[in-house]
Amino acid sequence: MIIDGEELPYYTKGQLALRNGQDKPAIWVAYQGLIYDVSTSRLWKRGMHYEHWAGQDLTAELADAPHTESVFQKFPVVGRLG
Repeated sequence: MIIDGEELPYYTKGQLALRNGQDKPAIWVAYQGLIYDVSTSRLWKRGMHYEHWAGQDLTAELADAPHTESVFQKFPVVGRLG
């Protein structure tokens, strides 16, 4: 997949898990195969947003959220989960 003229790198679940706000400064989450950098969100500080932890694929958990997937449009896509 290409976004903004650049091919997105692939990251494993293990690499995503390291971007949890604890092990590395970056805070990432995945949704429908794309990885978003939510580091700038005050709601994800310290790697936790309500009962959800960063560094994970949140696709299955969005159904329980009080918002839609459009919330991800606020954040840059940094890669693909693969």
